[in-house]
Amino acid sequence: MRRAAFDPTAFRWDGVTARAYKDDPGTARGMAWQGLSRHTLVRSEEAGVSFEVRYFEIAPGGYSSLEKHEHVHVVFAARGAGQALIGDQVVDLNHLDLVETPPWAPHRWINPSDEPFGFICTVEGARDKPQPISDEEWSALLADPRTAPFAH
Repeated sequence: MRRAAFDPTAFRWDGVTARAYKDDPGTARGMAWQGLSRHTLVRSEEAGVSFEVRYFEIAPGGYSSLEKHEHVHVVFAARGAGQALIGDQVVDLNHLDLVETPPWAPHRWINPSDEPFGFICTVEGARDKPQPISDEEWSALLADPRTAPFAH
């Protein structure tokens, strides 16, 4: 049995260390990120399950990499409010909203607010690596005024 008590004042779990969003910032177009931390709550290999549960927190003005991959994300907004680009849709996320990112959908998480935006993300433990989006996907994002601000 494992228990990680939650401290609502710090918005942290006991024994869970905040780490950089990714070890490698990436140099491919769209793969840069800013102001984002990762907190792994459940590791598949340690818990004996096939999934992982992670908490990500984006500082005001921060964003994740713009990427795609085969595996699905299931995301619950947990703190503050933010936005997600998923495919060609921009989704506003508020406390406890749920969104699924389908396979190969380009996606990016953004915090346009003045407060931290945190979300819990469940993924398969064994999963493929994120990839940059294609030239065609990049052009389509830039051509759409709703999605163009997410393509940087």
